[in-house]
Amino acid sequence: MEFYQFHPTGLAGLGILLTEGARGEGAILRNASGERFMERYAPTIKDLAPRDIVARSMVQEVLDGRGAGPNKDYVYLDCTHLGAEVLETKLPDITEFARTYLGVDPVVEPVPVFPTAHYAMGGIPTNVNAEVLMDNDTVVPGLYAAGECACVSVHGSNRLVTNSLLDINVFGTRSGNAAADYAVTADFVDLPADPAKEIRELVEQFRHGNGTERVADLRRELQEAMDRGAQVFRTEDSLTEVLGVIHDLRLRYMNVGVQDRGMRYNTDLLEAIELGFLLDLAEVLTYTARNRKESRGGHMRDDYPDRDDEKYMQHTMAYPTGDPHSANPEDHIRLDWKPVTVLKDEDGELRYPPLERKY
Repeated sequence: MEFYQFHPTGLAGLGILLTEGARGEGAILRNASGERFMERYAPTIKDLAPRDIVARSMVQEVLDGRGAGPNKDYVYLDCTHLGAEVLETKLPDITEFARTYLGVDPVVEPVPVFPTAHYAMGGIPTNVNAEVLMDNDTVVPGLYAAGECACVSVHGSNRLVTNSLLDINVFGTRSGNAAADYAVTADFVDLPADPAKEIRELVEQFRHGNGTERVADLRRELQEAMDRGAQVFRTEDSLTEVLGVIHDLRLRYMNVGVQDRGMRYNTDLLEAIELGFLLDLAEVLTYTARNRKESRGGHMRDDYPDRDDEKYMQHTMAYPTGDPHSANPEDHIRLDWKPVTVLKDEDGELRYPPLERKY
């Protein structure tokens, strides 16, 4: 879960994605002074560098004081030299999103952008038939996961661009076929007397509660903390700080209230329930990131900048245990490791030896 891919060009302050097709067509990233800063970080491929390199470069510009805007907290995506015809015909989403959400016309002015969380390489562990695994290799009968919520380990620590199609098409199909085959042969199992009780109580807790904390306030504080300490650059101190914020938010979450108590299309209720799961996922991401003392793929530790295959070429596994309101994550999250399978040929040689990425 510590391996998160950050997309370089999210609309600043919003995170709405602007396609990388813009840089493919020739758009240029610039800092507050108008400098094309990617020439410093990737002299050969410049703005066409991989997502993680571009995202880190953008954040570095802001950290070094060259960010734009009133708070100097973003950079610019300059499309003005591409012309109206290219933008309107080849990149219509960019023009529409920039105009709608920021009031910026990319035909005549640069668009404020900043990296945003885009894709989770980790997720619910499954085998190639999309069967959910427990304790690394034990199949949970009848339970399947596919898509971005799942982890079949096809991405490693950093997803290649088209690999998301594997999650969607390949393993979506395999999960459907496997579930259909299982349903034909599986026996019925005895259900609890009231199988919906836990979820019904969760819903009613918020519908009838009188809490004073607002969901929007807690979610915003969570977002700001994750962006500040668990985003593109991470350190022991920043991740520990974020874990402290998450603990405080968990305690405040127990006093969340909703204004809409209706039973139809209640987005107020939906967001209150979702916030609890966001806190769970944020804590697992941050705790596992702190536990991995190296840099690899989408996970960059300033205090451990080198990749360490000897200790960490393996998957982090996390299991919930105990009271989630404990201040120490180790009291309610058990961590384990799952080895990476490295294939060998008939002569015992590694078929695809792990190598450091270079350009």
